[in-house]
Amino acid sequence: MARIGILGAGGRMGQAIARAVAETGATLAGGTDRPALVGEVGGIPFTDAATLAAGSDVLIDFSTPAALAGHLDIAAAAGIPIVIGTTGLGADDHARIDAAAQVGAVLQAANMSLGVNLLAHLVRETARRLGSDWDIEIVEMHHRHKVDAPSGTALLLGEAAADGRGVALADASVRSRDGITGARPEGTIGFATLRGGSVAGDHQVIFAAEGERLELGHRAESRAIFATGAVKAALWLAGRPAGRYAITDVLGLR
Repeated sequence: MARIGILGAGGRMGQAIARAVAETGATLAGGTDRPALVGEVGGIPFTDAATLAAGSDVLIDFSTPAALAGHLDIAAAAGIPIVIGTTGLGADDHARIDAAAQVGAVLQAANMSLGVNLLAHLVRETARRLGSDWDIEIVEMHHRHKVDAPSGTALLLGEAAADGRGVALADASVRSRDGITGARPEGTIGFATLRGGSVAGDHQVIFAAEGERLELGHRAESRAIFATGAVKAALWLAGRPAGRYAITDVLGLR
């Protein structure tokens, strides 16, 4: 089994990943977090990222967008693959991931749940087969502490719908409605964001036409599913050639 190192091990996801590693029988190489943060994961004291990479076969990154560039460089220097589950990434971050994938194996996903990624596949296929007279709306809800909106998963589903329609999400998405907005433009993809309580993650994609409605959704009942998916992705990625991968590759969907 591969030795897995965790970047961002001080957070709730980092600790959940350590438990998931133990459940799979893989080896936990250790973890790291912000330089000033002293702690441990799975009974192993935090170390610096370069030392962690040197003792790992694959890294899982659930830290912050600001730390991404450094983590990609460290993985490349160590010659090991990296799984990226960090959310809130921008265009510059994805450009860095593309560049890193030229020299090493990188798997990035806005959501590590196998169920969510299968949902994205179903959304893409549904959008491809239904005409533009079917309106698409994406509704998501997360806990009150989430700082980005729409969620990375909602955008993942939006990209899947747009891809199925053969359009760019940036050209089709509607992020907010307030006041007298007029009739809904045909072909747009709407987003609605809800925040409150301790919701781990609810996502629903609604296809609505005259006289009928199709709803596809996923409900996360525990953050453990994201950790389990990340570990499965890491075990799958270990030993792969350079390239940019996705959970759909792990699921055998492309």
